[in-house]
Amino acid sequence: MLPFRVHILGCGSATPTLRHFASSQVVELKGKLFMIDCGEGTQIQLRRSKLCFNNLHHIFITHLHGDHCFGLIGLISSLGLLGRTQPLHVYAPKELGPMLDAQMQLFCQGLEYEVEFHAVDTTKNIIIYEDRSLTVETVPLEHRVPCCGYLFREKPALPHIRREMIDLYHIPVSHINNIKSGQDWITDEGNVIPNSRLTRPADSPRCYAYCSDTKYIPTLHCLLGGVTTLYHESTYADDYRDHADTYCHSTASDAAKVARDAGVKQLIIGHFSKRYQDETVLLKEAQKIFPNTHLADEMAVFDV
Repeated sequence: MLPFRVHILGCGSATPTLRHFASSQVVELKGKLFMIDCGEGTQIQLRRSKLCFNNLHHIFITHLHGDHCFGLIGLISSLGLLGRTQPLHVYAPKELGPMLDAQMQLFCQGLEYEVEFHAVDTTKNIIIYEDRSLTVETVPLEHRVPCCGYLFREKPALPHIRREMIDLYHIPVSHINNIKSGQDWITDEGNVIPNSRLTRPADSPRCYAYCSDTKYIPTLHCLLGGVTTLYHESTYADDYRDHADTYCHSTASDAAKVARDAGVKQLIIGHFSKRYQDETVLLKEAQKIFPNTHLADEMAVFDV
């Protein structure tokens, strides 16, 4: 099974601290890198992660609060200084388009690569990107400004062909993909070897959901069917429930309820308020409802 990983670059909330950077993650699948959010300091964290800048072609911005996009223009500029020539695709609420154009005209003239902007409708659950390996779809959220999460869904793989069957029946390499696609094998003697004997089932597709800033949505789990790993913001513990309600954020217990109701395998919580010097209070609160919960932390890597 090829790696499907999430690299945490920043997991703090609106105010960067000495402990946490603003929100940013990189999803890695089959050598491709997909960035979600690009808060201040993201390009420094990308350096520290040792991920290859040249493998980053798509950036998904959840909403237009600074802690989720202030690092974007700096990263675009740095990619130009590094000699990038391949296009960079930016997906974000439509309001970012004119602002990004203005910033690029002021700071990024002479780029040798294109920045292609894709306006995202944060109110719809639709696929906005697709390649041979995965789809990316939007997950509408409820925050103080238009906001959506993103769901990275791996496409189903073909079945595995049994190595011992290849050797036993001397199956040439040129026929392996046909067998993976469902064909039987006919021996030189005319015997038909059923496909079910030649193959074993493919690995189950994996799925990662990133739910950025949002108030608790009781029905959110309905959009998260089949999700393996869920990241859900947990700005506060229940002791600051009034703040969560006022600023349209979630508590750790809110995140755990979504994970439980969606039937995910693991939950990652982040976007921590600067009020908490020790986030284990958030972890313990979530684990009471959903035991397989983990704290996000800078440079942490999670297998989806």
